[in-house]
Amino acid sequence: MPPTLDATLLTGWARAAVRALERHRTEIDRINVFPVPDGDTGTNLLLTMRSAAEEICPVATDPATPESGVAAALARGALLGARGNSGVILSQVLRGVADAVAAKAGPSAGGRVLADGLGRAHRLATAAVSRPREGTVLSVLSAAAAAAVAVGSDRLDAVAAAAADAARDALGETTGQLPELARAGVVDAGGLGLYLVLDALAALVTVRPAAEVPVPTGSRGPTRGRDALVAAREVGSPVFDYEVMYLLDAPASAVAVLRAELETLGDSVALVGSGCGPDGARAGVATWNVHVHCTDVGAAIEAGIAAGRPHRITVVRFADQLTVAPDRFRRARAVLLVADGTELTELAESAGADVVARRDATQEQLVTALTRTGSRHVVLLPADSELTGVAERAAAVARLDGQEVLVLPTASVLPGLAALAVHDPERHATDDVVAMAEAAASTRTAALLVAETEALTWVGRCEPGDVLGVSDGEVVLIAPDLAVGALWLAHRMLTAGGEIVTALLGEGADDALGAGLAADLRRTHPEVDVAVHRGGQTDYPLVLGVE
Repeated sequence: MPPTLDATLLTGWARAAVRALERHRTEIDRINVFPVPDGDTGTNLLLTMRSAAEEICPVATDPATPESGVAAALARGALLGARGNSGVILSQVLRGVADAVAAKAGPSAGGRVLADGLGRAHRLATAAVSRPREGTVLSVLSAAAAAAVAVGSDRLDAVAAAAADAARDALGETTGQLPELARAGVVDAGGLGLYLVLDALAALVTVRPAAEVPVPTGSRGPTRGRDALVAAREVGSPVFDYEVMYLLDAPASAVAVLRAELETLGDSVALVGSGCGPDGARAGVATWNVHVHCTDVGAAIEAGIAAGRPHRITVVRFADQLTVAPDRFRRARAVLLVADGTELTELAESAGADVVARRDATQEQLVTALTRTGSRHVVLLPADSELTGVAERAAAVARLDGQEVLVLPTASVLPGLAALAVHDPERHATDDVVAMAEAAASTRTAALLVAETEALTWVGRCEPGDVLGVSDGEVVLIAPDLAVGALWLAHRMLTAGGEIVTALLGEGADDALGAGLAADLRRTHPEVDVAVHRGGQTDYPLVLGVE
């Protein structure tokens, strides 16, 4: 059966496009010359596409959601997360496809729907830009849309391949169409991003592989370095100092007035809304994405306030993006550990780690903590299995800013401390990470908790107030009190061997609990080193680690 733009394919396309932009983000940033050589087009396209892909996750997992619902979510995610001029245009590409899927006449969305979607996308994107120019992403989109229509077939594979091939050829022509591109010897960065997105779809529905480096780069090669980009700005690129973006809740009539006002303040004006057509008409209040390059930031934002309710405002100064501070990374290496409690924090810091409190371990705060390390290479120890996903997302954001971050998943703070104990900043980075991973993996953990209700466990029935020993999510023993439970649990863990036992006392646990455990183990297992610390955890009165 020929492929169609169903929910599964749309989801796969979004993920494949994200992967393609991740592979080529640095290259796209490097050749970013027009309209301003700010070196962020690849980053903006990637963040926009990621936002689109994340938006479809809740709807794509519901088998009852039709392809029109998935396509609409894809377009909305791109609109709300659009970054930069290139991201705004990409949002309209996905908007065009979504509108075509919603308007299809037949039972399935094939090649003709894709061709219709690319045509709609070109009209939407062109209407969104205040002063369209040849040699930009719009030229690449125009060629792709025309080629898709020319196929005259409903086979999605044929139409997708024709659109991607036409985009590739049009991309190669952009160098000669814009003086700014010709001076730097590059193709249009936004056009390259669009080609990769279209090629990702073609690769899914045909047997051809996705585009790999080198991709089309024009007649003079992909780059001539940062000096060429700065020179291009000095001899003719815009002179405005800031990029201003915000989402705006407003009616179409107010947005039309806003567009005219922004065009008096700067250039690269783009305003797009969910479901807006080429003429910008839309009844009622909608959400719009507003973008402008200007010098008077206040005036641009005040114009938005006059039109409606601006929110999620971002302002970027181009000079900051053109200047790379030589001392940005003060250190070559660092370890960032998530931990709670004064004693654990002091212990980790004395071992050379940077520490972020568990209560502060949101994605945004982890990104901030990674930046504050001032290190080019950071090993992030989330010390909680529930934080692994958050840590991975924070690491991805930090990588976009040039920092090398590796997340070493650890189920609790004890494997994290074990990894930190073998950390050697003088060792080769790869060897050091391997040693830390091995130390974390060799640490076995278990904990005590107090039963609150009657229950049947693997080791028998427990009553409220019983102390339960838990390992790998299962109850392995039932004890009458914490002191006995600590002894039984430690002896059970040491039957498999061990050299070091670390005990973390929970918030409110008596110091005598740790002292009694340490005294017993020194008597019964003199070959084992015992360390007791106040962990500050609220869920378990005692956590044990054996390595």
